[in-house]
Amino acid sequence: MSASRTYVLAIDQGTTSTRAVVFDRAGKPVASDQIEHEQIFPRAGWVEHDALEIWENARRVIGGALSRANLNSRHIEAVGITNQRETTVVWEKATGQPIHHAVVWQDTRTQAFVDELAEDGGVERFKDVCGLPLATYFAGPKIAWILDHVEGARERAEAGELLAGTMDTWLLWNLTGGGENDGVHVTDVTNASRTMLMDLRTLDWDDSVCEAIGVPRQLLPQIRSSSEVYGRCQPGVLSGTPVAGILGDQHAATFGQACLTPGSVKNTYGTGNFMLLNTGTEIVTSDNGLLTTVCYKLGEQDAVYALEGSIAVTGSLVQWVRDNLGLIRSAPEIEDLAATVEDNGGVYFVPAFSGLFAPHWRPDARGAILGLTRFANKGHLARAVLESTAYQTRDVLEAMQADAERAGGRLTELKVDGGMVANETLMQFQADLLGVDVVRPKVVETTVLGAAYAAGLAVGYWESTDEIVDNWGEDTRWSPQLDSDEVDRLHRNWTKAISKSLDWVDEDVD
Repeated sequence: MSASRTYVLAIDQGTTSTRAVVFDRAGKPVASDQIEHEQIFPRAGWVEHDALEIWENARRVIGGALSRANLNSRHIEAVGITNQRETTVVWEKATGQPIHHAVVWQDTRTQAFVDELAEDGGVERFKDVCGLPLATYFAGPKIAWILDHVEGARERAEAGELLAGTMDTWLLWNLTGGGENDGVHVTDVTNASRTMLMDLRTLDWDDSVCEAIGVPRQLLPQIRSSSEVYGRCQPGVLSGTPVAGILGDQHAATFGQACLTPGSVKNTYGTGNFMLLNTGTEIVTSDNGLLTTVCYKLGEQDAVYALEGSIAVTGSLVQWVRDNLGLIRSAPEIEDLAATVEDNGGVYFVPAFSGLFAPHWRPDARGAILGLTRFANKGHLARAVLESTAYQTRDVLEAMQADAERAGGRLTELKVDGGMVANETLMQFQADLLGVDVVRPKVVETTVLGAAYAAGLAVGYWESTDEIVDNWGEDTRWSPQLDSDEVDRLHRNWTKAISKSLDWVDEDVD
C-alpha cells in the first residue's frame, strides 16, 4: 500500500450526532459521514441517549465515510475516538445490552445525591483528589444513580456481570468485539478525569472516592493513555485495524488546535462551550470556579494537565430556538435573523437550562429572558441568543485570567473551533467582548482531528507533535472594534441578568 494512500479514521461521538472522518497526513479531511441521534427528555432536567442507537450510528458512519472516499480497512492505519465526555452508560458484560439509557452530561437528576455528598466536606469534598467540585455534570454520580434505580443492578455490578463507562469506552468495547469476542474495556485519562473517581496524580481510580460515591471498582474500565494501541477492530469493515487514540471531545479539540505548550488556550463552540488552558505537567487548582483536568497523555510520556471552563448551553440554545420555539428552520438562520436588528434592544437571554456551570456553579439557576419591552422583536431575541454565548465565554475567560499567573501568563488571543464559529456576527462580538483577537483555524472541526492525531501518533503515521503544529493554519482573525465603554455597559447588564436567574429551584423541586 502506497504511503500516500493510507489514512487515519476518527469517530466523533457527540451530544447530538455521531460522525466518522478520514484524515490524510496533512490533517485535512478526505471524507466524512454523520448521523444525528434522538434526544430523550423523560422529565424536566433529565437528558438521555439510546446507547444502542449510537453504536449502530457509529457503524453506519464508519461505512459511509469509507464508501465516500472509496477506501477499505487496508487504507486505514488507525482509528481514534473522541466523545461527549461525562455521558454514562452501564451494560451487561455478556450481552452488550445497556441496562438503562445513557445518562447525558447535561442531566441534573443526581442533584439530591450530590447535595447529600456535599453535606460532609462541602462541594469541594473530593477536589484535592480529582480536581472537580461536586456537581451533577460528572460521570461518577450518574453511574451510582443507575445502579440504585435499576432493579438488581447494584448486586449484578458487584458480582462482575455489568460494565460501565463513558461513550469512548462503550464504542471501544463494541469496536473490539463486544460481549462475543471479549471487547476491550478501557478508557483514557482525559475521560477518566471527568468521572470524579480518578486521582489526578496517580491516574488511577481512587478507592475512597469510589466507595463514597458508591461505584464498585470492578465495574470500571482500565485507565490508559490517550495515544496507544488498545485493541483491534473485530468484526466489521475495519476488522484488524488498531484503535489507538482516545480523547474526550474538549481535550481532542485542544490537541487538534495544537495547544501543546503551557499557556495556550482554545475555546470550542458546540452544544456547550468549553475553554481549556494548557498548564503543562503541573496540576494547577483554580480559585475562580474552573476545573482541573488531564489535557492529554501520549503513551509513556508524562500527563499534561489543563484548567477548563465549561458552559452547559450555547449551541444547544440555537437548537432550542429552532425546535422548541420554531423561530428558525435551521441553525444558520439565527445569524440572518439577528442581523435584522442593530443591537440586542436591551434583551438578555440567560440559558441556564441545566443550572449555570463555570465559573458560577449554581445548580439552582434556570433559564431567563430579561429586558423585554414592547420594542423587542424576534430579531432582538435571536441576537440575545448569540450574545449569551459570548457573554458566558467572557465570564469563563475572566476566571481563567485570574488563575493565569500560575498557569502560563495572560491570554493574547483565543483560538476557536466548533460549529458555531462559522457565525461571523458571533465571532466579531466575541472579539469585541473579550478585547483580544479571536482566531479560527482552516480546519474548524478540530475535535475529531485531535482524535485522529492521537491515534496516528501511536502507530507512527505522524512521527511527532511537531507535525501537528506544522499542519495548523489560520483561516480568519477577528479583532476588537466596539468601544470599551459600550462593552462594559453590555457586560454589566449581562451580570445583572445572571443575578436574576439564581435561586429559582427550591428544595422541594427535584
